Amino acid sequence: MEIKKKIILTGSFGVGKTSLFSRFIYSEFDEKYLTTIGVKVDKKTINIDNDTNLNIMLWDIAGEVAQDKVPLSYFLGTSGIIYVFDLTRPMTYNNIMADIEYLKNILPEATVKIIGNKKDLVTTTHIESVISGLPVECDMTTSAKTGENVEQLFQSMGEALMI
Repeated sequence: MEIKKKIILTGSFGVGKTSLFSRFIYSEFDEKYLTTIGVKVDKKTINIDNDTNLNIMLWDIAGEVAQDKVPLSYFLGTSGIIYVFDLTRPMTYNNIMADIEYLKNILPEATVKIIGNKKDLVTTTHIESVISGLPVECDMTTSAKTGENVEQLFQSMGEALMI
């Protein structure tokens, strides 16, 4: 069986959305910072429970400090939201509650995963401190650079979308 789902990567600029996108889709990482203008879209198929192929249409949305500046048309048909913040920059998670509430308001049926990225740049103690201070639950921490937890992120999102 094959199923198609749209997932968006969103969050502030510079948090590593494009790097997560490239690591997952192409198994690549580029040290250079490239600003996404508008949206970047690609697809990848993953297997869920050995009997279902999930065709993920992944949208990498240009970073905005306020999510309400992203065109609503980008969100149409979205099943999953991966909200990414940078573990090294508090400004990327200071407004996390407002961003998540906004996203849940426009996409009430979508599955949301909150991800702290760039774990390769901080200590475990720092990660624990950041996560414990968040007003929402962080689902996972990743490193697009090393690839740590990137496949697991998309696999867990895929499994959540199949429920």
